[in-house]
Amino acid sequence: MRRQRTIYFNDARHYYLYFFDPPMNLEDAWLPVDECAVTGVDTFVYGVQSGGLFYPSNVGMRFGSDMEKFSASAQWRVWHNMQSLIDRGFDPLAILIDRAHEKGMDFFASMRLGSYTGIDPSHDLKSGGRGWVHPEVRNHQRDVLAELSTEYSIDGIELDFAAPPGGSSWYFNKEDVGEYIPVMTDWVREVSAMVRNREGEPGQVGARIYPTEAINLSAGLDVPTWLEEGLLDYVVPMVYAHTSIDCNLPIDWIVERAHASDTAVYPLVQPDYYPGNKQKGPSGTLNSRIYASPSMIRAAASNFWDRGADGIYTMWLEWPLGETQKKILRGLSDPNIVKGANKHYCAGRRSHYSELVGYKRPLPVEIACSDTDTIYGIPFYISDDFETNSDSISQVTLKIQISDLVLNDKLTITLNGESLADEPLVRNFGNRINSYSGQWLEFTLETVLPRKGHNLLDIKLDERAGRMVSPLIVEDVEVIVEYSGTI
Repeated sequence: MRRQRTIYFNDARHYYLYFFDPPMNLEDAWLPVDECAVTGVDTFVYGVQSGGLFYPSNVGMRFGSDMEKFSASAQWRVWHNMQSLIDRGFDPLAILIDRAHEKGMDFFASMRLGSYTGIDPSHDLKSGGRGWVHPEVRNHQRDVLAELSTEYSIDGIELDFAAPPGGSSWYFNKEDVGEYIPVMTDWVREVSAMVRNREGEPGQVGARIYPTEAINLSAGLDVPTWLEEGLLDYVVPMVYAHTSIDCNLPIDWIVERAHASDTAVYPLVQPDYYPGNKQKGPSGTLNSRIYASPSMIRAAASNFWDRGADGIYTMWLEWPLGETQKKILRGLSDPNIVKGANKHYCAGRRSHYSELVGYKRPLPVEIACSDTDTIYGIPFYISDDFETNSDSISQVTLKIQISDLVLNDKLTITLNGESLADEPLVRNFGNRINSYSGQWLEFTLETVLPRKGHNLLDIKLDERAGRMVSPLIVEDVEVIVEYSGTI
């Protein structure tokens, strides 16, 4: 049965075990849960594995057990923070589970399935092995999940299939994928039955998956079959480490197939406007990290609600979670809250990680200086209804950032086939660090408005300024919708 959820994910590392100096007191141990309390978050998801398990497992290897010495302070803190709790009779995982239940939240244990330690390391693809082709790998991951779902009072497990390649190894070598897709599906069947048929209350099974059917299949994941057979209670379409906010995640195919089997869809709302230098690319190299604003996150959530999502999944908001971040989380819990509120839509930008998995995004677009024939289309989705809300919408602004643009360049820009030549235009400085690097074109849309649903912005170079031979790069396309009397 589908359920509306607002989900926050904590990976156990960056904003938790890496941070505190041991010994860890109970207030610090409770922090990941406590900071989500009274925010509208009703489901807390905790990443239990990355290079080792973040609890004292009897099946898998605890993080740091294979390290005689620690090469980083983060590793040292993880080991000693967990140990400081264990020495006082506490289980580091049980502490969080119990706290979540005290605060009225469901608790799901999320496990990176491409990461496994404590078994033969030569099985890993990075070591020349064949990954999940080896039965030992499949059995080990199943046994860890069995321990989590039967020895701990969690409400369910989350199968993190979307971590490769940024967060773990792939599951199969390319030449093995076709043959072992059915084997992976059999494994999902087995785990789903195991968790749902545990003693006592049945557990639930969620899964992080890639945003397109093709990417999933190329990784050995037959998501359509999983959904058709009802093996999952929810799915989260995402790409690990692709943190630039994407209001246009392609969820329509997932919603259609998931809802046919009463499976919920919780799309990921990414936390960053600009991810900074950690994600190389034309949009990220000259900017330090900038978190997405509340209106940007609101726009993404509004689009997902409008396209049939059952709830919202997010993570890695600016930390520690302050009042702004808590307000963001409260706003995600109700689709009615976002309808009449200001929104800042951002078209999808590529990143290093999206490129690695073949997740195609429309931006950036490079236009050669001599290319005066090609029309470049940039699609985006808008959930606002401009006809119904015409009295309450005070302003609509279309912003286009183009690197190396100068005043003498001549462009034809249309929105859904209508020219923007007569719309009021202001030119602003380009990049936030190097202001001379390009320009923002900021159109106040008065007569040519976006439409509710899918839109298409077309850009054509008519003439490049004299003696200029560098390409133009369309870096960003954004739409800001402002309502009267709102923020």
